[in-house]
Amino acid sequence: MSQLAAIDVATAATQLMRAGQWAAATALLSATQADDPGERLTLALARAEVAADQDFAQQTDHAPAALAAVEPLLDSPTARWDFAMLHLRKDYSTALFQSRDQAGELRERAASLIDRAPDDARRGAVTFYAGVMADNLFEALEEAFAHYTTAYELGEKSGDELLMSLALRHLGDHVHTAGDLVLAREHWERSTELRQKVGHLLGALAQQTLLAVLLRDEGDVAGSRALATEVNRWARQVDLKFIVRETAELMG
Repeated sequence: MSQLAAIDVATAATQLMRAGQWAAATALLSATQADDPGERLTLALARAEVAADQDFAQQTDHAPAALAAVEPLLDSPTARWDFAMLHLRKDYSTALFQSRDQAGELRERAASLIDRAPDDARRGAVTFYAGVMADNLFEALEEAFAHYTTAYELGEKSGDELLMSLALRHLGDHVHTAGDLVLAREHWERSTELRQKVGHLLGALAQQTLLAVLLRDEGDVAGSRALATEVNRWARQVDLKFIVRETAELMG
């Protein structure tokens, strides 16, 4: 029987998740057995992250069961922080796509996680989520911009290129709304490059959708439609409904 460290399996599952292969990532993690409690926790947290990520991308509902499986295994403050962060991500997804009944408490939970974050990468991740909540749930634009700026700085400090990409995407959106197409392109192109570098398919397609928007706003309607058509084709293959809708509008 072959043996692999749980962290290596979790890393492989993360790459599958970023490639939009959520079912394959879940199957890999579910097929891996571990006797050590720490390794079981590593695998369970990875399964919960895959589930939360899929729920956001495809509007499914796998995370509650996956999170329930993690809770009995929690053994440290850092593990409990990661567990709470995954809950926050799932609940934000629910508030964004389904019901905002519990949205008010999300801001308080995010602030608590920022205060308790054990390192810069984790603090940056939850600061980014505080930003999208401020932006998309509460329309607090200045607060959101400040959170994105801090998240980018923490991503740069910790070497977290995906976090940097996420922050640049939303910083670009703010400057685009303000009418600065040059700076928006700079932010969005850099964000796209970073997402491509880490193999994040959904993120790269979402960024290319924004570049199609930018082409339209710059007056290149034909280029915008061509890029949107290619992104739409990709998005339909991995069932990314919101990208399919956004690119369909750009295709005319």
